[in-house]
Amino acid sequence: MYRFFRSLLFILSPERAHYVSVSLIKFVLAVPLLRNLLKSKPDDPSLNRTLFGLKFSNPIGLAAGFDKDARCFQEMGALGFGFVEIGTVTPLPQSGNPKPRLFRLKSDQAIINRMGFNNEGVISVAEHLASRDSSSRLIIGGNIGKNKWTPNEKATEDYLKVFTELYPHVDYFAVNVSSPNTENLRALQDKEPLLNLLSALKNLNLELGSPKPILLKIAPDLSNEQLDDIVEIARTLPLDGIIATNTTISRNGLKASSELISSIGAGGLSGKPITERSTEVIRYLHNQLGEVIPIIGVGGIHSKEDALEKLAAGASLVQLYTGFIYEGPTLIADIKQALIKRG
Repeated sequence: MYRFFRSLLFILSPERAHYVSVSLIKFVLAVPLLRNLLKSKPDDPSLNRTLFGLKFSNPIGLAAGFDKDARCFQEMGALGFGFVEIGTVTPLPQSGNPKPRLFRLKSDQAIINRMGFNNEGVISVAEHLASRDSSSRLIIGGNIGKNKWTPNEKATEDYLKVFTELYPHVDYFAVNVSSPNTENLRALQDKEPLLNLLSALKNLNLELGSPKPILLKIAPDLSNEQLDDIVEIARTLPLDGIIATNTTISRNGLKASSELISSIGAGGLSGKPITERSTEVIRYLHNQLGEVIPIIGVGGIHSKEDALEKLAAGASLVQLYTGFIYEGPTLIADIKQALIKRG
């Protein structure tokens, strides 16, 4: 059924299709009869996970970027996700980069995006999160970033503002310094600025009361030497966890024509082409960090086998985005059944 709807959605531009699909999901889940057909069953206890002091009903999450403004997190939970990461959220509203800025590579089961942190701003997002069902077991993560006009020298101020506003409403934070679509943002992954930023967030976390887990989301394009810096920082602070990985700026090994790739231009690539690299990064980090600092694996999960591979490489949880767009809600159920069967 989803493949039929996907064929219709893929007639639309990718960004338009996203908003239409979210509206359809919200509509269907608002109708009791249809909701009973689509809503996920309660999770088997064997799927429960406890990490960062949080209890996840299952280890499958929705990655940041899908629900930027916290408008459909409850519906995503109803579809079977154990956690949803909203955002990326910035202090002030911003429209993002000029359109078109979202592109499908159907032959590669991939997406290229240069959205540019388009979001309604932290005040609006916090208001949406205030409607959260307190009885729900759904874990909510807040993916935070800086406004595009904020220079890197003042980036920490932006992250602190968003952290403060979202603190009462989310269960964990994901610090996004790895998107390729905000100019110079990835420079914040360098050792010194990254350590300064994360240290400031940790200090604020202690000041606000009961500390929330802070995770760092990293790019798949980092060298081993840069990953070693991440490992050192993770141990020094220490970090609560790492999300590996964000989208890539690489265009290696794509089936799509060079003409199409050139016409699309800049942006972060997600989907099947980054499956292998994201798993490599997970494995490299896990070999050095062990179980002390958990890893959320994301990047190119389009099947239950992809998810199991990420977990075998050292991920404790996984997140879906592009695979969810191409495969639909059945991907969540397939992964759950594989995990139950595996025991």
